[in-house]
Amino acid sequence: MKFLSLFSKTPQHQRFVYKPRFYDEQKEEMLERESRIKKEIERERGIVSEADNGYRSRIAGSFQAARKRSKPSSNTNATLIRLGILLYLTVLIIAFLQWGKPALYSIFAFIPAYIYFKFKK
Repeated sequence: MKFLSLFSKTPQHQRFVYKPRFYDEQKEEMLERESRIKKEIERERGIVSEADNGYRSRIAGSFQAARKRSKPSSNTNATLIRLGILLYLTVLIIAFLQWGKPALYSIFAFIPAYIYFKFKK
């Protein structure tokens, strides 16, 4: 139970303040159309504005191209590594069920060979 405090205020709940905005769809479309027409006129006259110098589109295009290039190679390598580990563990479990502890000792032969070939480069 909480004791009453004479020298401090009790916390109040936060109130939600909603201020609606007016949205005019026709005005938004009209402004978009005007800006597009102005850009077309500037391109025809050869005027390049600071906002439309092609810089933004080049950045967006390069990010998309990099994303497309990087996905297949990294995903394929990771999948092959996982598949190899899963296959090795499956064979190890089957060998353990067939031959017992000597199969588990084979892991001690595999690890140094793996490290040797990994750092051979």
